[in-house]
Amino acid sequence: MQIASKTSSLRKIALSIALIAPIIASTIPVAHAVDFQTAMTEERAWAGLTTKHATAGDVNWAYSEGGNPNNPTVLLIHGLGGSRDNWNRVAHHLTPYYHVVIPDLPGSGDSTIAADYDLQPATMAESLRRFTETLKIEKNLNIAGHSMGGSIAGLYASLYFADTQSLLLVDPAGVYATSKSPYLKDPTLLRQLIVQKPGDIKNVLNIAMQDPPFIPADILAGQEKVMIDHAPTMKKLVEKLIVLNQSYTPDSFATVVKSIEAPTLVIWGKDDKIMDVGVVPELMSELKDKRPPVILDGVGHTPILEAEQLVVQAYLPFLKQAIATPNKFAAPATPAPAAK
Repeated sequence: MQIASKTSSLRKIALSIALIAPIIASTIPVAHAVDFQTAMTEERAWAGLTTKHATAGDVNWAYSEGGNPNNPTVLLIHGLGGSRDNWNRVAHHLTPYYHVVIPDLPGSGDSTIAADYDLQPATMAESLRRFTETLKIEKNLNIAGHSMGGSIAGLYASLYFADTQSLLLVDPAGVYATSKSPYLKDPTLLRQLIVQKPGDIKNVLNIAMQDPPFIPADILAGQEKVMIDHAPTMKKLVEKLIVLNQSYTPDSFATVVKSIEAPTLVIWGKDDKIMDVGVVPELMSELKDKRPPVILDGVGHTPILEAEQLVVQAYLPFLKQAIATPNKFAAPATPAPAAK
């Protein structure tokens, strides 16, 4: 088990705007959040990303895309009620080498859904498959997920193992028998992560991060207003997760994990208050093709925001090796027709 420490650069105020997007951040374009939205647009450009839209199945997708489309594709999935911008700082290090696609999950950020869309991880995994097929990136896919996005990425990899080249799980949500986290023992506490009134965002930051950064008051207030506006969708998702917890067990979760065939790297914040690091041995015992887990000292539930440099430091060499390893389940490439 590898343990890494945070660098002092993570304390700089320059990171404040990026770190404002915790696990429940949303990016709805509204007038009162112009400063925040401008900052996110500029950060996407800095990461080598542009905003695109696509309709696949019953979801109108908003996503960020960058890098050379001829390079291997990396699909990055955000967490509970989050947005594609959660991955911007990681994507900055990926776009020079890979084709990077980062969608807003259904009902999050700028991706829109019908009122009767079934907001749960299994449905989102299937919707993601329709999304990747529409973009024609479903083959040899490298997929990464954070928090709830980790559980979605894991489910996707277990279902479409012939098309999954590698898997990165960052503090992934799940049903763990060994968890000591109050949020996993009593999922109703997830309601604490919904920003419904002024002041809630500070509480969420304190839960999600080990050492929340300084954030300028005007940016903080603007983002909080956006999140309050988006609270109804967040409530619907959280209530669905609470209900699902009554039917899912550690055994059913382990069945999914055991079905993952792709090389897998696990990264975890040692001081995660939501998904405690104590479940890592349980998760690792179920994975087939795993690498030693990377535990980040002094980091909470959001390593992709709190310590993105350490995430990239572990991810890039893993990704290079995984891509170079043939997927034994992949269908043989269809030869090009002979020239007449």
